[in-house]
Amino acid sequence: MLDEPTNDLDLETLDLLQERLAEYPGTVLLVSHDRDFLDRVVTSVIATEGDGRWIEYAGGYTDMLAQREPAGRRTLPSRVSGAKRPRPVTEIRAQPPARPRRISFNDRRALEMLPARIAALQTQITGLNAVLAEPDLYARDPGRFVATSQALAIARDELAAAEEQWLTLEMLREQIDDDERKS
Repeated sequence: MLDEPTNDLDLETLDLLQERLAEYPGTVLLVSHDRDFLDRVVTSVIATEGDGRWIEYAGGYTDMLAQREPAGRRTLPSRVSGAKRPRPVTEIRAQPPARPRRISFNDRRALEMLPARIAALQTQITGLNAVLAEPDLYARDPGRFVATSQALAIARDELAAAEEQWLTLEMLREQIDDDERKS
């Protein structure tokens, strides 16, 4: 079981992890918000559909999005008699009346502020990388090397979280805009 394995990895280690997972003959249960990583290494995605329902989709994250059907119909993998093809299942639950979705004030504010935050974090990461690039830093000041390395890891985590939040909010905004244009 791997929980967010890509959070603190550099590119070389991430590539090595992807190679090892591809070579591993067994089953790995992986939890990650890194959509690109999921697309590269997983063979199926188990996603929640709400109300305690989980559905397994073949392929990676992008494949799962492509396989999802509109809310009235879902496909569930058939486990009966060894069938390998998904079978359609009609949703029996009554859907509540759709109310217009709107982006909240806090989400709108975050969407406005996140690009500046992302740029500041990128600048900070560039500066920290420059400090770590000093050839004799570790020999001269091991404490500064450790502190800078830790600050770099924190800044990278914050950048990844800010980018993920911005992407989620931007996708929500675009979806709401599309829904309004269709109405």
